[in-house]
Formats: sequence, C-alpha cells, structure tokens
Amino acid sequence: MSQSPIELKGSSFTLSVVHLHNSQPEVIRQALQEKVEQAPAFLKNAPVVINVATLNGDANWKELQQAVTAAGLRVVGISGCKDERQKRAIARAGLPLMSEGKGQKVAVDAPPAVAPVAENAPAKTRTISTPVRSGQQIYARNCDLIVTSSVSAGAELIADGNIHIYGSMRGRALAALQVIRNVRFFARTWALS
Repeated sequence: MSQSPIELKGSSFTLSVVHLHNSQPEVIRQALQEKVEQAPAFLKNAPVVINVATLNGDANWKELQQAVTAAGLRVVGISGCKDERQKRAIARAGLPLMSEGKGQKVAVDAPPAVAPVAENAPAKTRTISTPVRSGQQIYARNCDLIVTSSVSAGAELIADGNIHIYGSMRGRALAALQVIRNVRFFARTWALS
C-alpha cells in the first residue's frame, strides 16, 4: 500500500490584518512602509490579510497588492468584501477571497469621543490576562505591557514602554519601539525563542 505524497489538513493561523481606508496604492505603500520600518524584525515579509470592508468604489487590486508587497509584506488573502462586483474584480486580479467565518460581529455605534490626552500625561498600561499563544502578536502602543499569564514559543510581545511577564516567557519581546529610553523587561521565567 503506497502512501499519498500529500496530506491536506485544516489549520488556523493568527495573521495580521491590514484594514484599508484608502484605495490609492502609493498612499498605502508609504503608510505600510512606515509601519514595517518601526518593527522590521516582526513585520518584514510577514503574511497579512487585507480587509477592504471600508473601501467604497473601484480599486486597482493588482496595484494594491504590489504596493503591499513593495512595503515588505506578503498578501495571503482579502477579507471584508461584501459587494459581488468587487469580489469578481478581486478574483480576476488573482487574489484569494477569505471568509470571516460564522458569527460575524455586528457593527455597533462608536462610543463618544474621548478628550485628547495631554502630551505629558503619565504612561498607560495594557494588561493581558490570558495566555499569549504561538503565532499571536501583542503590541502595546505608547504604553507598558503587562502579561499576567504565560507567553508561548512563537508568540511576540511588542511595547513602546516596559514589558512585564508574570508567567513563563518563551516567545520574543521587543521594547522601546518608539525610541523611549530606559525601558526594561521583567519576567518570572525566561526561556526566550
């Protein structure tokens, strides 16, 4: 009895999603390039899904894909597309359409705007109380990051401030992303990948 040369199995992955609010390829490329330059170790050649839910009208899908690729990211699919005409145009461009599964979230009215925070306001903290699994990437923008559970190998923590891990740390961590000086890592158990 011969064994098949392939085996097809289902799996799930945690991927970054780029939500487009503009359909101009050069604008997209520049914005993504800035993001990649902020964290090249984490973002260069990263697979991403492009969400087009907020785009209205036609777009040049091939040029958008080229813009994302030129910024150093790899498009694995397009999500958020509800318009059948738009779906056909995306398929003609050779881009895979991804369904977002059952039980999609219903749009909720945005809460009232919060007053802007002063430049010299004290730093905020983002707290994660669940395990950070392999493939997950947590980014604490303009604040410290506190993880009260474990961080698996293959998980990534990024913070503009300090990083505290009160469980075991087996993943990767990057602090001071926005060039804040004198940041520190704190962990109970280190087993970095």
